[in-house]
Amino acid sequence: MPLPLSLLYFLLLTLAGARELPAFREAPAFRNGQECGPKSTIHVAMTLDSTYLRGSIAAVFSVLRHATCPENIAFHFLAHRDLRRTITSTFPSLSISLHHFDPSLVRGKISTSIRRALDQPLNYARIYLADLLPPSVHRVIYLDSDLILVDDIANLWSIDLHHHVLGAPEYCHANFTSYFTSKFWNTPELSRTFRKRERNPCYFNTGVMVIDLDKWRMGGYTAKLEAWMRLQKRHRIYQLGSLPPFLLVFGGEVEPVAHRWNQHGLGGDNIRGLCRDLHPGPVSLLHWSGKGKPWLRLDAKRPCPLDSLWVPYDLVFSPQSSSAKALLMSDGHEAREENSG
Repeated sequence: MPLPLSLLYFLLLTLAGARELPAFREAPAFRNGQECGPKSTIHVAMTLDSTYLRGSIAAVFSVLRHATCPENIAFHFLAHRDLRRTITSTFPSLSISLHHFDPSLVRGKISTSIRRALDQPLNYARIYLADLLPPSVHRVIYLDSDLILVDDIANLWSIDLHHHVLGAPEYCHANFTSYFTSKFWNTPELSRTFRKRERNPCYFNTGVMVIDLDKWRMGGYTAKLEAWMRLQKRHRIYQLGSLPPFLLVFGGEVEPVAHRWNQHGLGGDNIRGLCRDLHPGPVSLLHWSGKGKPWLRLDAKRPCPLDSLWVPYDLVFSPQSSSAKALLMSDGHEAREENSG
């Protein structure tokens, strides 16, 4: 009897984390276009670990590939293992900063969730962005490791957050109440949480966020998120991992971002791991949130149709990365033409 997809993905993730790091092709040196004005740095933050390293590399490659001004992008990687050599050898011209994330910050605050992958300490590192990044970084785009961009990240960076701390695509058709237990909704002190918000709270995916770090620091939002995590440990008010605290703190007060910037859920549903289609409308970012990751399904010879859109950004040395090799060759040719001019 074949293994269930959910068990197969878990085993592959476990093996990927335990084995030696894969080798990656070197990306070309992406250069700014002629239309780039005085340098205005775009700060991008991602977590970095051995399990999702292949996805992180693909995400970075996609950002640079579609950026008009790639030299203006500074990447901040949150990690508890030093993977600098892999990143710098794959992207030798990339501006990067590695920030050590201490798992002990959250180990005592994490409660078990419906998916083991959601309980990993690094999944909570985004809560500490304002503490880990230097005070000179006033604004940041946070990206998960299981996505690719097919648009210029400058268009996401330039959105106006107005008076809000955080901007993200919202999905108000989702059943917001389902993210919390009946105990939460039946406890008046807790259910009143959303009464004084600007508007009714909506679900948003924390894998793509634009954050005003100055407002975050001034408002003490890390402490607010931690307070909900401690309450969860005592009273079990939700089932998922790091998402519900964000909903509790920011729900109803998020700056709406166009849905094109997070076509999420491409990893399949969380029960059976079924393939998903794109949401209606334009696409700037594809996000394989959910159980199924494209590199694992490709290696298992059980890809979903949309996984083919991820393949051209896969820089790992393997037969599956032939599309990426073609991109590298074309990008390298373009880079040489720019340098020769």
